[in-house]
Amino acid sequence: MITGLQVMVAAGALISLGLVLLVARLVPAEPDLADALERLSPQRRVTIAGNPGAAVSVKERVGVWAIKHLPPGLWVRTPVRELALLRISTARFYGDKLAFAALGLFIAPLLALFFDVLGLGLPIMVPAVGSVALATVMFFIPNYNAIDDARKARIEFSRALGAYIDLVALERNNGAGVRQAMEAAANVGDSWVFRRLAEELTRSRWSGQPPWDALHALADELGLPELDDFADIMRLSGEEGASVYASLRARSAAMRTAMLNDEIAEANAIGERMTIPGSLLGVIFMALLVAPALLRMFTNT
Repeated sequence: MITGLQVMVAAGALISLGLVLLVARLVPAEPDLADALERLSPQRRVTIAGNPGAAVSVKERVGVWAIKHLPPGLWVRTPVRELALLRISTARFYGDKLAFAALGLFIAPLLALFFDVLGLGLPIMVPAVGSVALATVMFFIPNYNAIDDARKARIEFSRALGAYIDLVALERNNGAGVRQAMEAAANVGDSWVFRRLAEELTRSRWSGQPPWDALHALADELGLPELDDFADIMRLSGEEGASVYASLRARSAAMRTAMLNDEIAEANAIGERMTIPGSLLGVIFMALLVAPALLRMFTNT
């Protein structure tokens, strides 16, 4: 049997949803000039979730609808570089944000209904305000996930790039040309980093673009300064014929040293945090030892 409180909870959820949609509709939808020009560019590469042949999912359809009908200011900030590194399409990212927001919008009314079944009634404003607040918080969860995953991917890219630079140095030392050395080294590994480098180098070869320019563009797109430095070294070798074997080996050694220092610093920070539980256990143990004596003392007095 449906009670009056259940009706009020459902009405509060619908009113909250209606207010959110009304505000989103009334906000002026100003087109993003950079995004519009990018869509009109003939050189734009369309990739769905990192796979050009992948089928469009429900979230991506929702994201495409949101891009067309919702104002750009609603998304606050889109981590473009992080999405490009993870090969997640903007439509899928927006679909994830709307899915998380919808989930947060209905969690509070469901909890209110659960408390009502237990006999603990809540005022109608609690689920209404809670649903809007939770939907707002969960709306930004995909941003956090993308930034965190991209941070881990950049660390993995730096590690693989150090090995790739060593392979390019060996190829150059054996007399291979600049492009030949870069392509041969990229085809050695089977990780996603080597595949990404091989794709960019192959695309630059068919378009007639110098390989270092392609890597410069990739470094700028993904936010990878190490790759940008490597492209500068290869440009000197390709345009000026400079010997870069020593420079490449020094660069890879410097990258490994920097990564080792970062790992040592992270390990030290984790070790310092682990001393806190041990200290708390010591305090609790001392309290257990002292408590009986204190109880006896107060009891005797």
